[in-house]
Amino acid sequence: MRAGFRARLRAPEPILGTFLKIPSTQPAEILGSLGFDFVVIDEEHAPLNPETTDAILLACRVHRMAGLVRVRQPGDILRALDSGADGVLVPHVTSAAVAREVVKLSRYAGARGLSPTTRAGAFGGVPVADHMAAQDARSAVIAMIEDAEALDRIDEIVATEGLDAIFIGRADLGASMGEAAEDGGLDRAVAHLLTAAKSAALPALALATDRADAAEMRALGATGFLKGSDQGFLRSAAKAARIRLFQ
Repeated sequence: MRAGFRARLRAPEPILGTFLKIPSTQPAEILGSLGFDFVVIDEEHAPLNPETTDAILLACRVHRMAGLVRVRQPGDILRALDSGADGVLVPHVTSAAVAREVVKLSRYAGARGLSPTTRAGAFGGVPVADHMAAQDARSAVIAMIEDAEALDRIDEIVATEGLDAIFIGRADLGASMGEAAEDGGLDRAVAHLLTAAKSAALPALALATDRADAAEMRALGATGFLKGSDQGFLRSAAKAARIRLFQ
């Protein structure tokens, strides 16, 4: 059986995941059967509700594939973890203060509310103290760095105790930077973020467009990658099938 996702973040070999945006368990089942390391259930940008997220996390467990949740706001962290998520991806972490609050909300040693009768607690099947210790050891906390204002604060952010990784949202970061992203500005900003994470021995995840992009990002310090989404895979395959048949 694979090691837990939080441990695999620091493994020598890079890990591969994708975003899930379709409110169904079947994309997770397909990706799990293909050997993806993890998926990120995208509550921020998809028509997902607590019930669909809960079902998708169960599908991830069936295939022993890590299921993370990109929450809309820090207040959603508790629900995601209680549903059995292996971790949370939290948008718009712009300072060390925000990072500390996110970590605090994710840990029983911090301010996570206690309910051991959830899926995460085996529905009350384990002693409370064991449940709390296991969850604090298991749950990964990943900060999304996607705002220009985080660039000058990145050294403080990556030094946050209990933070397990950063995710560099290049598209949002570029939009936030505006004209400063032009003429290689975005590339320099991404390199700066990866250097900071590497210096702090903190894993860093990023979207990769192709093999060459992933290799370049890995050389800069990225330790894990996401490729597209279930929607994107469906569209690409459907477009290719149409071209093969009719063009």
